[in-house]
Amino acid sequence: MHSTLIVARMDRGASLDVAKLFGDFDATEMPHLMGTRRRQLFLYRGLYFHLQDFESDNGSERIETAKTDPRFVSISDDLKPFIEAYDPKTWRSPADAMATRFYNWEASE
Repeated sequence: MHSTLIVARMDRGASLDVAKLFGDFDATEMPHLMGTRRRQLFLYRGLYFHLQDFESDNGSERIETAKTDPRFVSISDDLKPFIEAYDPKTWRSPADAMATRFYNWEASE
């Protein structure tokens, strides 16, 4: 499994709106097309964290393919009033908002 973590800024009052947008999006076949197995959204003191787990390491490739789908374009536009880049000066794409994992541990089975 592969995970990505996007960090941005979000007003605390927007959490219900953002959850609804993702709930509607995740009720479509889009998560399957992107290889998404799990999505978790977190908010901490105005920081938004979007943790997404993928079936395999090719999640970013599948997202690139899905970016042109009207549903992907729509949710991206619909989220703009609620979520802003962590650093607007350097943000060009979601890749600029992805945290870098520097440690990983998994329980042995």
